[in-house]
Amino acid sequence: MNVLTSFRVKRELKERLLNHFPSVHFIYRENMDNAKAELHDADILITYGEDLDKSLIASAKRLKWIMVLSAGMEQMPFDAIEKRGILVTNAKGIHAIPMAEYTLAMMLQVARQTKTLIQLEQEEKWLRSVKMMELASKTVAIIGAGAIGSEIGRLAKAFRMKTIGVNTDGRAVEHIDHAYPVWQLEEAVKGVDFVVSVLPSTKKTKNLFTEDCFKVMKNDVVFINIGRGDVVDEQLLIRMLKEGEVRHAVLDVHVQEPLPKGHPYWEMEQVTVTPHLSGISDMYQPRGFEIFEHNLEVFLQGFGEYRNKVDLSKGY
Repeated sequence: MNVLTSFRVKRELKERLLNHFPSVHFIYRENMDNAKAELHDADILITYGEDLDKSLIASAKRLKWIMVLSAGMEQMPFDAIEKRGILVTNAKGIHAIPMAEYTLAMMLQVARQTKTLIQLEQEEKWLRSVKMMELASKTVAIIGAGAIGSEIGRLAKAFRMKTIGVNTDGRAVEHIDHAYPVWQLEEAVKGVDFVVSVLPSTKKTKNLFTEDCFKVMKNDVVFINIGRGDVVDEQLLIRMLKEGEVRHAVLDVHVQEPLPKGHPYWEMEQVTVTPHLSGISDMYQPRGFEIFEHNLEVFLQGFGEYRNKVDLSKGY
């Protein structure tokens, strides 16, 4: 049984896998360029997902399972994978803690005017008229409310906020006061103070946030996107910011990454740009490999339930 990785794995995790699965042969490579030569003998591939294409799938003659150490998989060649009947699992859920902490940090940044205060400090200006806002009693709408949205809701509750969630069918979510189905998005965001998008990139989510959607939000709404950049048209969001329909946008994800130099976002005071790091944490790999270890037990024993099994027809 050969397990191949296409990214650098922490040493302590290598030792753990060796101790727990002594009969499995683990082949560690730091990137796909170095892993290509081993693909033809790999039974299992552990990858971040963005390094795969149809030709690589075709060359992996023995491949039975792909473990994607990520939740976003929009770059994967699902048609080729499905044709081969290869099992795919992912690391959905491991981002909940860091992404929720990032979200609350950014909400506080806007509420407490952190960017302005840092600028004033650098300019040695003592200005006590900077407008401050509390999170208490404010409402946050979490669009794509699942594991991450639930954790955001839990932290928001610590600040005594009201929480609204939007998911596919309006199912109840822990720490969310009221959940709406996605077709009631405009109703869900009406009158809220913060809108947080945790949506993946799919055909149904592309440009989901329309002009009508922004128009029903409060004029001082804060829009935070930690899901995928294509859920909103960039030119529309820029216009909404300039026209005062949105107070501030915190954008960790973008249509083109890295965000190009000269992009309007860089120069806009009402925009906070971060380089797609809301899910980054020193616990990222350990949590991901916990899922992998559980699934490897199921794979080796031939019975049990896989965690985070991906529906290849849907891509998630």
